[in-house]
Amino acid sequence: MKILVVTPQPFFSPRGTPYSVYYRTLVSSEQGIEINLLTYGQGQDVIIPNVNIIRIPRFAFLGDVKVGPSFLKLFLDVFIVVKMISLLLRNRYKIVHAHEEAVFFAYFLKPIFKFKLIYDMHSSLVQQLTNFKFATSKLIIGIFKKLEDSCLRSADAVITICPDLYDYVNSLISNKSKHFLIENSIFDDVVLKNGKASGVKFLEVVNKTLELEPNKKLIVYAGTLEKYQGIDILINSFPFVVEKEPDALLLIMGGNEKQVDYYKNLAESNRVKDKIIFTGRIPQHLVKKYNKLAKVLVSPRSEGTNTPLKVYEQIASGIPLVATNIYSHTQVLDNNVSFLVDPEPKAFAEGIIQALKNENLKEQKVANAKKLYEVKYSREVYSKKLKQVFEYIK
Repeated sequence: MKILVVTPQPFFSPRGTPYSVYYRTLVSSEQGIEINLLTYGQGQDVIIPNVNIIRIPRFAFLGDVKVGPSFLKLFLDVFIVVKMISLLLRNRYKIVHAHEEAVFFAYFLKPIFKFKLIYDMHSSLVQQLTNFKFATSKLIIGIFKKLEDSCLRSADAVITICPDLYDYVNSLISNKSKHFLIENSIFDDVVLKNGKASGVKFLEVVNKTLELEPNKKLIVYAGTLEKYQGIDILINSFPFVVEKEPDALLLIMGGNEKQVDYYKNLAESNRVKDKIIFTGRIPQHLVKKYNKLAKVLVSPRSEGTNTPLKVYEQIASGIPLVATNIYSHTQVLDNNVSFLVDPEPKAFAEGIIQALKNENLKEQKVANAKKLYEVKYSREVYSKKLKQVFEYIK
């Protein structure tokens, strides 16, 4: 079976965080499906058997595509549609697997080319318009809402990635048997086609610190440094942590230069600058390396409803996790598998201190977390769920 996957985002570029598309495509190919993947020109090619990556022109002079809606994306999507039509004319695809707003293009082309449509919904596009303040007009938002709802009803199968989105979609569609919840819960290493990721000089500081002071207790955050991630909560909590645990060292991996500078200043104002190491954006293999050295992993997110991708890797890691007690986390986490705390500095500090000091509680939570991952979110479970989608749509 040959299918067309359409993803209007940079693939593969960690800055666009398209890991979910990568894993969806990887596991589909492992099930013997031949895939043409249509995407933007920006990004690095990856090695996935049975997958042919097809790109529109790069238009590098227009800059990089950022997360969320943008006029640049609208411009690039014109070329996605043109290339999509060209591919549909030349190939007899039985299925089109559309990620995010690609479903809009597929919705209008479906009656013409008679393919079956999988809508891979990572978020509500209507919510994106308002969350990123891209559109404020009630008329425009209303049009997108009607279009999104029509796409959900027209799709032959719908995939959502977290319980909140799953419940939202179920409230809109009558045929719930076509709807599948597949969490972004696997985290294989991404294999790039050209070149190897290089090391980063910032991490030499971590290596030297841990070599010279092996008793340091490393607390690790990895992810973007966007406001909703709660990095301010984490940094503001650290004076309380080092007061009781002087050997604590915080490693923050991720963020652009402007964001890193902002949070460095916050660390300095809290007088913990020498206790926090910032790396900026680094390759995935280095993130994994330093996660494994952690005594505690943290997810201080302050808002949102979609479950962070990193949570699944964190609960599978065998390392205690401290996370904020918000709906974004509690769709997966509870106090049996993690240290859930209120999203404010003192409470977050207390969670870290408990995770460092209370050995019995830590071991119990870690064991429960690993069991939860194996039963509900493991690679085997993920693969089985995706197989069910293709079996249903045949």
